[in-house]
Amino acid sequence: MKTAVENDTDVQNIENQYRDFILNGQHPCVMAKSMFKMNKYYLKVYEDMDDLSILKNLLEDLSHYIDQYNFTDNSFESFLAVFPNNYFPDEVSFEKGLWNALQNLHDLDNSEWDHRVNDDPDDPYFSFSLNGRAFYIIGMHPESSRMARQTPYTTLVFNLHWQFEKLREIGTYQNVRNMIRKNDENLQGSINPVLKDFGDNSETRQYSGRKVEAEWKCPFHKK
Repeated sequence: MKTAVENDTDVQNIENQYRDFILNGQHPCVMAKSMFKMNKYYLKVYEDMDDLSILKNLLEDLSHYIDQYNFTDNSFESFLAVFPNNYFPDEVSFEKGLWNALQNLHDLDNSEWDHRVNDDPDDPYFSFSLNGRAFYIIGMHPESSRMARQTPYTTLVFNLHWQFEKLREIGTYQNVRNMIRKNDENLQGSINPVLKDFGDNSETRQYSGRKVEAEWKCPFHKK
């Protein structure tokens, strides 16, 4: 299952598929629906998540995304990196691809780790950091066992950790979280069993969407 992204029309077609996936289906995340309705998202298409030159471009795009982000108000945005040429037949292979890409992004990144979070992937207060800002990563792909993550193509969603702290600050985090989990349960019959609140367990166990084993250990190594 391979596709070629050759021009702006291809990119627009891909974006249309994601808008349909989020807005016209039963996607459980109310935050995602709100962002797509208000066009508060950045969707970029990349050729190959194993190519270091491509990942360098992604890192630069994330830097621009952070620079333009308004950290003074209550509006939220997501950054979606779509890799239509990378297909994974199962969740285990996707998980390996995800962590290989994140490791390479980290190795390319010359910024300090975001001081607001821990840099130990086994720590419950860990969050992934790029360009000096912490991100909660959502891995999505067509073969995910979770319907909410069955995107048209392999995708890494970068959600700023700041957004979750802002929701806590304004007192809406629990309501939003509970609504998303209820919607997910209605969609699939159960919530994703790996979901935990920040500080309860390492969020690395959530990135791929796979129900990881109790003894699973994150393969990421901070340089």
